[in-house]
Amino acid sequence: MKAITTSGWGLSAELVLNTISAPTRLGANDVLVQVHGASVNPKDWKLNYHAAVAFTPLLVNKLPPFFGDDLAGVIIDKGSKVRDFEIGDAVYGMDMRPRTASLAELTRIDQKRIAKKPPSLTFQQAASMPLAAQTALQGLRKGKAEAGKSVLIIGASGGVGTFAVQIAKAMGLHVTGVCSGRNADFARELGADEIIDYTQGDYRNTAGSFDLVFDVTSYESPRTCDALIAEDGWFISTGGDTRSMLITPFYRVFGKHCGTVVVESWTRDLDTLSELVESGKLRPIIDSVFPLAQSQQAYDRSRTGRCRGKVVIEVMA
Repeated sequence: MKAITTSGWGLSAELVLNTISAPTRLGANDVLVQVHGASVNPKDWKLNYHAAVAFTPLLVNKLPPFFGDDLAGVIIDKGSKVRDFEIGDAVYGMDMRPRTASLAELTRIDQKRIAKKPPSLTFQQAASMPLAAQTALQGLRKGKAEAGKSVLIIGASGGVGTFAVQIAKAMGLHVTGVCSGRNADFARELGADEIIDYTQGDYRNTAGSFDLVFDVTSYESPRTCDALIAEDGWFISTGGDTRSMLITPFYRVFGKHCGTVVVESWTRDLDTLSELVESGKLRPIIDSVFPLAQSQQAYDRSRTGRCRGKVVIEVMA
């Protein structure tokens, strides 16, 4: 089968299209998926390009050479304990192993990591959702988001941000999005009530306070966003400055709560997203689509940090 592998590690690494053996052994809870679509997430290329990986041989040797987390496709085989899915089902999801290996024509995935694809979505649209949309959903939950509260979403026009804005609105929150001026109208179309243009100056001490500050860019920290967090409010990040995140316990002393969302893929959360899609409250935003053979270009596009929505890779037409 055709699959994308890496030719090396660090900044000089290249993704290449190879012919490799197809998976032959399924676990009892696994399904074998014929992959139609996958998508790019910063986590994917950071695992390969980050200096810490490039200079840590022990970690490098443990990472598989395959790429891709998100997938959408059709089940063509299943393990003996798979009960909720049948051969021929269209599904979407991801695994939280180092990589799902979804940039391949066939891949294995545990049944608890997938759900049936929303009928109204194409495989490409569905493939853009699992990691980013579940990150948004789980981050909002961790930040105690609920109807009537206010949320500031830093990075409102990016992969996670576009989902976070829509999900927050569906939950009944007042949403303020942080993005560049060129994306302001786009963020409003997604449902943002207010927009802050970060190119017009440092807003972090002047924008007021919010019940939840959700940094989906991973660039901020509780320290840099202190003035934005309301009393008894939350700061949630998708990563951020590790050193700054270590001060989390001290922020709790002063009535402010902080945390990092570490996404997991669960059938129940994917089903929740599917319900939002089918009710018209959530739609995936596709920045660009690349064929499997151009996966390197797709990752390069993601690394620019200028994507509006998700970068998708078409594995099989």
